[in-house]
Amino acid sequence: MQQLKRMVVFATVVEKGSMVAAGEALGMSASAVSQQIRKLEASTQVSLLHRTTRKLTLTEAGAIFYRSCAEVLEHARQAEQRMAELRDAPVGELRIAAPVGFSGRPMTDALAPLLQAHPGLSLRLFFQDEQIDLIEQRIDLAIRVGQLDDSSLVARHLGDASMLLCASPAYLDARPPIQRPEQLLGLDWLSLGDERPAQQLALRHAGSGERQRLRIESRVVCNNILSLRQFTLAGMGVSLQPQMEIREELASGRLQVLLPEWHLPALGIYIVTPRRDAQPAKVRYAIAALRHSLLSD
Repeated sequence: MQQLKRMVVFATVVEKGSMVAAGEALGMSASAVSQQIRKLEASTQVSLLHRTTRKLTLTEAGAIFYRSCAEVLEHARQAEQRMAELRDAPVGELRIAAPVGFSGRPMTDALAPLLQAHPGLSLRLFFQDEQIDLIEQRIDLAIRVGQLDDSSLVARHLGDASMLLCASPAYLDARPPIQRPEQLLGLDWLSLGDERPAQQLALRHAGSGERQRLRIESRVVCNNILSLRQFTLAGMGVSLQPQMEIREELASGRLQVLLPEWHLPALGIYIVTPRRDAQPAKVRYAIAALRHSLLSD
């Protein structure tokens, strides 16, 4: 590394024409610059500069060596410029991981305008409900829903997702009206999760504040919310669905809400990044776009 530093000093001396001017450009004293040149000549065992009281001139070896040093200096400048671009403007590849439920309009509405405004930005999306290793997959940011595990990752709370009890009209029409939480126990449950067929369901009445906690047995367990939604639309049973993701199905009547006066705990929506400091512009811009889009829904 010291040799690289001396090469940069040497190239700067040649460009500026003197030790004093090179020192001013590099934030060094002229004597410190001269010392670096002497050490460079000692390490290469070649004289690089002719020094007179009026000017510096390159030796033949110095001229050849300068071309390589100038390339090193130019690469360093380009790298510095590239870092400044990454810091100040959204450029490069942005890698985002999110649950599959975000694969439709939520992500498109947030990120399409960002891509249109910044041609130097590209996007790679990873949709899966299982948590992805951000470091191993070089993920810039991830969207996660629900309770977060303790980790070294940095989480920013975006908002909360309201969960609704949903079923298709065909499924509900074939059964007595559902008026109380206890009646949910006799239904076919479709659940998002792991291999466990049973889960706890917590409900609170919006008016009276009454609380009910039920243990339900799932007929279908799936690790993909979109597949689970299709089973629900097909009349196979009841599932919990994020309100923000099923607006069209509710508006068209393809899904109906059970016990609308009974509320389920909301799920937190978080943006997670590997670190808080020194975020490149592409990450800062993406966080702002996602925050604006998701919170406005």
